[in-house]
Amino acid sequence: MVKANLIIAFYIILTSCSSITMVSNNDPSYDVTIYRDKWGVPHIYGETDRDVAFGLAYANAEADFKNVQDALLAARGEMARYYGKEYAPVDYMVGLLEIWDYIDTYYYTDLSKETIDLCESYADGVNQYIEDNPGVAHPGVYPITGKDLVAGFMQKTPTFFDVHLSLSSMFSKKPHEIKQKFDFIDTREFIENRSKGSNVYAVSKEKSSDGKVRLAVNAHQPWEGQYAWFEAHVHSNEGWNMVGGLFPGSPVVLVGHNENLGWGHTVNSPDIVDIYQLEMHPNKENYYKIDGEWKELRSKEIPINVKIWGPFSWTFKESAFWSDHGPVIKGEHATYAIRYSGYGDVRIVEQWYKMNKASNYEQWKSAMEMQALPMFNAGYADKDGNIYYVYNAKLPKRTEGYNWQKVLPGDDSSLIWNEYLDFSDLPQVMNPEAGFIQNCNSSPFHTTLGKENPIDEKYHENLGIERHLNNRTIRSLELFGADDSISDEEFIKYKYDTQYSKESNMVKYIDRLKKISSEIDSDYMDEALDIMSDWDLSVSLDSHEATLPILTFGLFLEIEPKEITDEQIISSFTEATSYLFEHYGRIDVMWGRINRLVRGETSLGLSGAPDVPHAIYGLPTDKGYLRGYAGDAYLMIIDWDEEGNVNSRSIHQFGSYQNHDSPHFSDQSQMFVQKELKQIWFDLKSIQQNLEKKYRPIKDFVDEKIKDISN
Repeated sequence: MVKANLIIAFYIILTSCSSITMVSNNDPSYDVTIYRDKWGVPHIYGETDRDVAFGLAYANAEADFKNVQDALLAARGEMARYYGKEYAPVDYMVGLLEIWDYIDTYYYTDLSKETIDLCESYADGVNQYIEDNPGVAHPGVYPITGKDLVAGFMQKTPTFFDVHLSLSSMFSKKPHEIKQKFDFIDTREFIENRSKGSNVYAVSKEKSSDGKVRLAVNAHQPWEGQYAWFEAHVHSNEGWNMVGGLFPGSPVVLVGHNENLGWGHTVNSPDIVDIYQLEMHPNKENYYKIDGEWKELRSKEIPINVKIWGPFSWTFKESAFWSDHGPVIKGEHATYAIRYSGYGDVRIVEQWYKMNKASNYEQWKSAMEMQALPMFNAGYADKDGNIYYVYNAKLPKRTEGYNWQKVLPGDDSSLIWNEYLDFSDLPQVMNPEAGFIQNCNSSPFHTTLGKENPIDEKYHENLGIERHLNNRTIRSLELFGADDSISDEEFIKYKYDTQYSKESNMVKYIDRLKKISSEIDSDYMDEALDIMSDWDLSVSLDSHEATLPILTFGLFLEIEPKEITDEQIISSFTEATSYLFEHYGRIDVMWGRINRLVRGETSLGLSGAPDVPHAIYGLPTDKGYLRGYAGDAYLMIIDWDEEGNVNSRSIHQFGSYQNHDSPHFSDQSQMFVQKELKQIWFDLKSIQQNLEKKYRPIKDFVDEKIKDISN
């Protein structure tokens, strides 16, 4: 015991005496200038892509260093080291998915030199910011490397298809209780950290009133945190000229446009995850049966450093295991293995980089054909008049005769898939006669109107391609399908639509409530039925009828009504009426009073709601209002005229800075709630005409240091 205490004391002394030693490896020759426009949006101009990546990192760190740092910590598997034991499972997942094993093996072989240079230069930019601002980073974070950036893509992408939820289920649930896909009910507790929505629309020049090709990029992400949007414009003399949205710590733009083309992503739900139940040897530990033989699990210890208190932390080791299927979880009820598409692929960032640099449809599609990105619908448009949609997914070719939505037997190697559907065979639509494409997280088989939709019968059920239609999709088809000459004003109006269709789940749930109303013991039942009967299904700021049905059914709207029980509906109705009466003394509260955008001292009423095109998702507070957390966030409207000239506008729900003391902390919020857009300045002349400040991260800093020394 004495020896153990001495060891602990010695460790604490060493830890408390540690400090950051800055040893700069940065290249002072980075030639980059950052132009901040009057909205604080950075326009990064450099000679080379490396220069621009350096400047992008610096600009992102200036605006949101905490989330840049946290994204890198999550990628390293070091969140618990700085934020405590509740993050230990996140760090364990990084080790279990072997992210760093694959990076160390394939970083220099599977990535091009250009991509490596890009990532290393971005890392240099973050390091420069840390050097320029002593004390801003946690001890031990510096220096950042290009590998950290690649790891970030590998760590975040699986969360969009719920690998973290699958792993959690494997720990605690019996085989028949485990889901292969998760709905909003399952993920609502994560709404502050992530979101699974988005809209994308494109209209051909033939369907436009003025001959312009139009594209709306409308990704629904959480409003704060590592998955929140940051707007930037990058421009190099090597052909990289892209503006749009990216996540903190990303060296490339994820959605947006260059001078020739643009795209948006929406989250799809392909079945690219499978879970297997392993038969373990009754006597030999860590042996499982496969094809009639017993095979030992591969294993190793994963070190997890956990913060204890103050600056002190402790490292413990957790065993991790792998079978031929993939990572293994020894759960409470069974031993499981998981397999998912894209496991160990280091090329995700390279695919997005190539998409950024594409100058025409063929080059952009060639980047998509890499299939390093295992999911996400993509809607595309370009100056040549093309509009295009693809259900992008790395779909496994599976053996028939099994229910791939259930836990699979782990003793049959024929169920371990290794081949995927070719990109050319994915559901996709190119230049349809109807003149538009849309996707709002629904079935790819209803992308447009008419015979050019993909044919669902061609795709086996074991591919797991979704067939459902949500309200956003139904409304988009109704609006774009009924208008043969869409103006700019109409295009934006359709995107901001706040109506529930008569064919929507909202109407089905209201009808359900009416049918079971006699079973509900509530003093508000008669008034509630009158409110819902009088409602025109519109969600405007001043609507008094929208509030109760949205609070009652909001969580259920993107779930098939048959999957929700009467008991769930009754419980939700009771909670909604109680909440409203407790805080307002009535149940017909104006929607803009309860649905709020809150940012620091700013509090603004919001229209929009769950599963309308102007999607807003909020969480109830103890103060009696819903605080918007996710949904419509970064919106970009792009068009190309008949001469191929590009123009774009955008809006962010808050602003370009996360720093409370910045004038750009919430300077776009008023415009956001009023459904207004700001101009994007895409050429240097217009940028300089709307300039807030201009600076060079390397040169200006070096000049200041020289001045200090000379004084």
